[in-house]
Amino acid sequence: MFLLVFGRIAGIPTDGVPAPLFYLSGLTIWNYFSDCLRLTSDTFVKNAGIFGKIYFPRIITPISVVSSNLVKFAIQFILFIGVFFFYLLKGAQIQPNITLILLPLYILILAVMSLGFGLIISSMTTKYRDFVFLIQFGIQLWMYATPIIYPMSQIPEKYRWIIMINPVSSIVESFKYGFTGSGSFNLNSILYSGTFSIILFFISLAVFNRTEKTFMDTV
Repeated sequence: MFLLVFGRIAGIPTDGVPAPLFYLSGLTIWNYFSDCLRLTSDTFVKNAGIFGKIYFPRIITPISVVSSNLVKFAIQFILFIGVFFFYLLKGAQIQPNITLILLPLYILILAVMSLGFGLIISSMTTKYRDFVFLIQFGIQLWMYATPIIYPMSQIPEKYRWIIMINPVSSIVESFKYGFTGSGSFNLNSILYSGTFSIILFFISLAVFNRTEKTFMDTV
C-alpha cells in the first residue's frame, strides 16, 4: 500500500533509498511506539475488573504492555533486517554507520515516551470514556507528522523545525540514518527527545497515581 500510494501515485521520493527499505525503516520503529501508546491508553478501563478485585501496583500493567511489545518489535525488526541485507548485498546505495550502536537508546526513549502519553490518556479515559475512540485516529495523524513516508529533504528548510518539535521525529530520522545513511542525525535532537520523555513520564506517573485512588468511582 505504501509503495503504491506514496511511491507510485504520490511520487514521494525516498532520497535514493530503495522504497521498501525506506518505508520499513520508518514503520518498524514507529509501530513499536504506536502499539505501546495504543495499548497503554486504556489501562484503567480495560483492567477495571482486575483492579477492583485485588491490589497490586497498577503501574505494572502498562509497563508489562511496553515490555511485551518488544517481542513484536523484535519480529518486525528481523523482517526489516532481512530486507536491509537483501538490498545491501544487491549493491543498493545505502550506508550503515556507527550511530547504529544507539539503537537500544532509541527504543528506550520511545518506550518511556509511549508509556508517558499512555498513562495520561488512560487517566483521562476513566472520566471521558469516549476519548479512547479518538486515540487511533490521533495516532494515524501523528504518523503523518513524523518523517516516515517522506524524507526530511522534501520539507522546506524553514519549516523543518516544526516537524522536529515532534519528539518522535528525531528517533525515526536517526534510525533511518543509522541503517541507510539517508536522513539526518542530530545529537541535540536525540537529547531533546530523551529529556521530553523523562519529563513526560514523571508528570504522567503523578497523574496516574492520583487517578488510581479514585478511578473505581468513575469507571
